[in-house]
Amino acid sequence: MDTTYLTVNEILVDLFNEIMRIEEKAVITEEFKDISNNDMHIIDVIGKQSFQNMSSVAKSIGVTVGTLTIAINNLVKKGYVCRGRSESDRRVVLISLTEKGRHAFEHHCLFHKNMIDATVAGFNEADKEILVRALQNLKKFFYGYTADPLKKS
Repeated sequence: MDTTYLTVNEILVDLFNEIMRIEEKAVITEEFKDISNNDMHIIDVIGKQSFQNMSSVAKSIGVTVGTLTIAINNLVKKGYVCRGRSESDRRVVLISLTEKGRHAFEHHCLFHKNMIDATVAGFNEADKEILVRALQNLKKFFYGYTADPLKKS
């Protein structure tokens, strides 16, 4: 096998094994010790667009509305999220971040900014374009992945 394959394989396997652990350690600080890394990702989805409905948030993170409801109940109790009703359709529950939730969202965004800055440090624009293309290819692989390793996605 060629050196590039071995190097890329080792890097990807290491990253996938460590990324959640590293992110949790960096993001779930003393200030945010009352929430999990999964909670922080829910906060991240809500923070990207205020007043979202439960269905759109559930779809974004790949869970059922019932599963999300349990997580939202806990985030409401802890003061990170608030619920409201749509003015146009009172049946629709909208969720948004409180000030505390917005602060957690900004904290999480700063971690991601620092991670991206470290990743592209020393890159010129051409290098960045190559990295983006490689990551887009990886994303396409995962979105088209099947459980059969012998079947091409």
